[in-house]
Amino acid sequence: MSKPRALVVLVPLLLLTACGAEGGTGSGAGAGEPDLPVAGTHWTVGAVTLDGRRSVAPDGTRVDFGKDGRAHGNSGCNTFDAGVVVRGDTLTVSPGGVTGIGCPADRQRFEKELLKAFSGPLKGTMKGDGLRLASADGRNGVELTAEDGVPLRGTPWKVDGLVSGDTASSLPAGSGAKARLVLGADGKLTGNLGCNDFSATARVDEEARTLTVEGPAATTRMMCTSPQMKLETRLYELLDGPLSYRLNHRTLTLTDASGEGLTATASAR
Repeated sequence: MSKPRALVVLVPLLLLTACGAEGGTGSGAGAGEPDLPVAGTHWTVGAVTLDGRRSVAPDGTRVDFGKDGRAHGNSGCNTFDAGVVVRGDTLTVSPGGVTGIGCPADRQRFEKELLKAFSGPLKGTMKGDGLRLASADGRNGVELTAEDGVPLRGTPWKVDGLVSGDTASSLPAGSGAKARLVLGADGKLTGNLGCNDFSATARVDEEARTLTVEGPAATTRMMCTSPQMKLETRLYELLDGPLSYRLNHRTLTLTDASGEGLTATASAR
């Protein structure tokens, strides 16, 4: 009777062993290390270290990690994207596209450093609201700070791009960086169109996600460069009537019924 009893015990043990060998697929399986929770998060870039040399990031430098395995950011000069694969505490970054806006030399230099440091396998270390990504030898790294979302009203929005249907583009070369807008709690919309300051009244329907500018905006009467005036004309025409708005953390998109519009990023006052 001892041999059949041994077989009865052995069969469940074999089944348990087989189940354990088949389970645990996916990133981090069997390693005991959970993946860094970066999907769907937004970060301000504080500094970059390249070949042991640390550089403080200019204002507006940021990285957003999507839930689709992509990262999108702004280098303080151009926007960029990249592929990101997370395995435990390591992010492997595959550089993607970069826009081609011309910027001051110091920002161009920082952009090159950021794009070089933010590539390849990087070990992530989270502490409080900070995340540091570093190469294996520690000579390259990116310092990030978690970024809170902002409301539509009361936020200074810096216009940084134009939209036409499914296509997004940078602002025209030479148009400068003056274009901005703020929607007050009283419904007053103010800012700059790229050359002249403007003011208008706007109604917001949060359920329908629409912003309707009531009547043409009142503006000052300065003359500016041709690219600035070209941008101003386009924004002036856009800000006259109903617009759909999309608020994504710290990015605002406004489009009219034909799909023409603008993108803007939350900025300091």
